[in-house]
Amino acid sequence: MTQPKKVRSSSKSLKESLKKSLTGIHGLDEITGGGLPTGRPTLVSGGAGSGKTLFGLGFLVRGATQYNEPGVFISFEETLPDLSKNAASLGFDLDQLVKDKLLFLDHVHITRSEFAETGEYDLDGLFIRIADAVQQVGAKRIVLDTIEALFGQLPNPTILRSEIRRLFDWLKAKGLTTVITAERDRPDKLTRHGIEEFVSDCVIVLDHRIREEISTRRLRVVKYRGSTHGQNEYPFLIDDKGISVLLPISTLRLNHAAPDARISTGIERLDGMMGGHGFYRGSSILLSGTAGTGKTSVAAHFVDAACRRGERCMFFAFEESPLQVVRNVRSIGIDLQPWIDKGLLRFVAARPTHGGIEDVLLVTHKSISVFKPTVVVVDPITNLLMVSTLHEVRSMLTRLIDFLKTQGITAMFTSLTAPKSSLEANEADVSSLMDTWILLKTVEVGGERNRALYVLKSRGMDHSNQIREFLLTNEGLRLLDVYLGSEGVLTGAARVSQEGREKAAGTLRQQQLEGRRRELDRKRQIFEARMTMLRAEFEVDEEIIQQSIAESTLLDEELLQDRGQMRRSREADATAYKQQGRAPAARKRR
Repeated sequence: MTQPKKVRSSSKSLKESLKKSLTGIHGLDEITGGGLPTGRPTLVSGGAGSGKTLFGLGFLVRGATQYNEPGVFISFEETLPDLSKNAASLGFDLDQLVKDKLLFLDHVHITRSEFAETGEYDLDGLFIRIADAVQQVGAKRIVLDTIEALFGQLPNPTILRSEIRRLFDWLKAKGLTTVITAERDRPDKLTRHGIEEFVSDCVIVLDHRIREEISTRRLRVVKYRGSTHGQNEYPFLIDDKGISVLLPISTLRLNHAAPDARISTGIERLDGMMGGHGFYRGSSILLSGTAGTGKTSVAAHFVDAACRRGERCMFFAFEESPLQVVRNVRSIGIDLQPWIDKGLLRFVAARPTHGGIEDVLLVTHKSISVFKPTVVVVDPITNLLMVSTLHEVRSMLTRLIDFLKTQGITAMFTSLTAPKSSLEANEADVSSLMDTWILLKTVEVGGERNRALYVLKSRGMDHSNQIREFLLTNEGLRLLDVYLGSEGVLTGAARVSQEGREKAAGTLRQQQLEGRRRELDRKRQIFEARMTMLRAEFEVDEEIIQQSIAESTLLDEELLQDRGQMRRSREADATAYKQQGRAPAARKRR
């Protein structure tokens, strides 16, 4: 039961003993898991011009300025004035660091005549010199450049091996975090003597190679005792800030934001095809198509719209000069020069063959970091294949896209498709990295070549599934309506012919409609005339009938009146008769 506890204790003790010192070299600390082993020697091997001396200087300068760890640089080849001048070209002010007691520089010149190859030969003099330098500045770090100059004059391999091991043990005993540079003159060996890599706790190889006339640099951590580390080859760059290592894709994290805001494509009807609002801000857009399909023209609309909103744009041109791009897009009604003059648009134009794929990535990162645009165009990405392999180009673009997304920058990439290849393929093989993919193509019908586009994909939004023909006019890119025929979508002359037929048919229908309206008006007029005549006849008849009715009524009244008079007359006669009958009777009674 006690054995597992001992194992855990031993493991914990080992972990605590593996202290590391940050180098300050971008990318290297991530690859090594925290920097170089503290208090131990690290061997940096490489051929001439691979960057060994610069590596050592960067390690010391950043240690002194960023981590408060003064350092000592012992040069066995370059003189101190030359060393200061060379470092100044890379942004390192060694003289100031020396004045501030953060750095000690020493040049040790060794010739063959100075060697006394005896059994008593040792490095005590060098040790004393190093110890004095360390004491003067309180150094925690030291660089010896290069070990071949120190031991190159020793022909006896036994003495050579003994003294190299003694040097490494002495440096480790002093607790100095050490970088020792070594020349690599053969690809099958890390060092000239083949000894140093075995006594070093960490071994880093720098390689400067030429492939297809293009320069490229690679770094590899060959060995790191007691620590895990990246074991692949990693591209690295040398610029005015020193060395920086490009991290592998596996270290990139997908933790960038996903804004809901949308920005216009610069083409109103294309916005309509994108759900009516354009692209998501911070997304990546791919325009692919064969030569002459209008990729740069679409990108120019996008840039022009962003500048009109007052946003900064950066245009990386790998094929055309800025003046040529400005002149060409002016033919479609887009003038980019005012935006350049106002500082809203900046071109970075250079052929990728000017440097390696790493230089292209370095230039894009630096330019974007300085200018801080919200919109970036890269035209075209397929030119990068001229300087590197498909895998390396895809890795570079993956890094660039992730960098742009973390900055919230909306990026548009154009890609050239080979004429005979599948249209839904792109030479750089990056379509899966893109949020939106718009494909432009030419349609050949009836001896004509016409341009069309469609949205192949657009993540997170509704988008049109139509293939839309477009024209490049002096007023910009104009998307046309879809015309379907028996053989599919009609373009060019076929579309114009179809438009003519539809226009003629529409005119005929309009004429027929107008004829029917006129006929209806005539019938309405006839109807109204007849109604007027009938109304007049009705009024005459009505008058006659009314008169007849009046006469009848009058006759009836007269008849009634006559009857009344006759009744009254009869009543009067009866009364008189009665009165006459009573009179004789009275006379008789008398």
